[in-house]
This record gives sequence, structure tokens and C-alpha cells, in this order.
Amino acid sequence: MARRDEEDSQWPGVVGGRASGLSAHILPTSATMIGVCLTALYISLLGAPSEHRLLVDKLLALDGLVFLASALLSFVSMRVSRGGSRFETLGESVFVGGLGLLALGGVALAFVVS
Repeated sequence: MARRDEEDSQWPGVVGGRASGLSAHILPTSATMIGVCLTALYISLLGAPSEHRLLVDKLLALDGLVFLASALLSFVSMRVSRGGSRFETLGESVFVGGLGLLALGGVALAFVVS
């Protein structure tokens, strides 16, 4: 049975404005995804130089920054005593957006590297 503080909260798992613990999973995963973006960026260097490859490089670099923003938001949500749930929700949304960009970059990379 949920505690009274949890029932009054707008977000499930949030007690008194504190994050639910999802940030503890988003933070290391975001850091890992930054490494994935850098690896894909270096794989794109295997292809011949072209305008398309430059576009993929910029997309993957931007995606790495998106994952960095997600990691920072997750970290802040764990460290703040009040209002951490807002940072956690935003960090989660940014993370999902980063996954979408990475999927787009992966498909683009498949066409650029021959």
C-alpha cells in the first residue's frame, strides 16, 4: 500500500518532491550512450569524406551533448532536496529524445559508410 505522501504526489514514486530513483539508472546509461555516440562518430570516419558524412558527424556530436544534458539533469535530480522530480522527468524526456536521435544517426551512418 502506498504511503500518504506518495498518494498526494503528482508523480508516482515521488515523495515530498524527491526523485523516485529512476535518475540512478539514467545517469550511468547516459554516460554509456555518450561513449556509444563517440564510437559511432569514429566509425563514420571510415567512410569517404562527403557532405552527408559531415551531417552524420554533427548529428552524432549533438546527440552526445543531448545525453550529457540528460546525465546532468539526472545528477541534479539526485542532489536537490526539493523539486528533484522535475529534473528527473526532464532528464528522462531528454534521454528518450537522445535515443531517437541516436537511432536516426545509426540509420544515416549505415547509408554513409559503404
